[in-house]
Order: sequence, then structure tokens, then C-alpha cells
Amino acid sequence: MGVTLDELKEKMADFAKERDWDQFHSPRNLLLALVGEVGELSEIFQWKGEVPKGLPDWEGEEKQHLGEELSDVLLYLIRLSDICGVDLGKAVLRKLELNALKYPVNLCKGSSKKYKHIHNNATTTTSTSIINDSENGVADNAV
Repeated sequence: MGVTLDELKEKMADFAKERDWDQFHSPRNLLLALVGEVGELSEIFQWKGEVPKGLPDWEGEEKQHLGEELSDVLLYLIRLSDICGVDLGKAVLRKLELNALKYPVNLCKGSSKKYKHIHNNATTTTSTSIINDSENGVADNAV
């Protein structure tokens, strides 16, 4: 069963309203709670070194705990975006488009280098102006 970001946003809003928690859900407080949850998520991986995809050596209880902490992070992120008036779904899709411009396949495939290290000076100038214009709403369909 899938769930949408809008459904989760509504559930979080209802959850907070039923408990009269809106008064505590300022952007700052939600951000700090989110950071705390990311810390708890990080603790799960602390001292384990690299772990393979799918976590084949993890016990069911460990994976369940991981799912709970991932859920906490997601729920706070959704709540924060709602309180700030950001449509998270639209923001994510836009960010993916910008990243596609910033990290073109022909320059990035198989590389973990940061943006500034994958472009030569000529390409950097062109791509940077496209990205900056897009971020400013000037060239949404540029490529």
C-alpha cells in the first residue's frame, strides 16, 4: 500500500491538532526535532563501517528500528515543509531537474566527484548560468 506526501502531511497535521501541539510546531522547533532524529538515525549505523545494500546481516529488530527512525525523519521533514508552506513534492521534482542540469550524465556517470570538480571552466560557466537562471525563474526550460 503506497501513501502520498499529501496524505502524510494531513495525518501529521491531524495528529498535532488532536494533541494541541500546533503551538509547539514552529519552524525552528521542528527543524531541531528533525536534527535530533537524524542523530538517532546516525547512531544506528555508528561503528558498523560500510554495510551492504539490503542490510542482509541485520536482524529483523535492527531493521525495524531503522524503519522507525527513518519514519521519524520523514515525518518531521513533512511537517516542517507544511508549516513553512513548501510543497515538498513540487520542491523535490524541481530539485531533481536542477540536479540533472548540474550533473549531466556524460560528465558524471560513475563518478562521485562534486559539481565543481567535474566541469572544466567553459562548461562550468555555461552550466552555472543555466542553473542560476533556473533558480531565479528566468530559464525554467533551459538546456
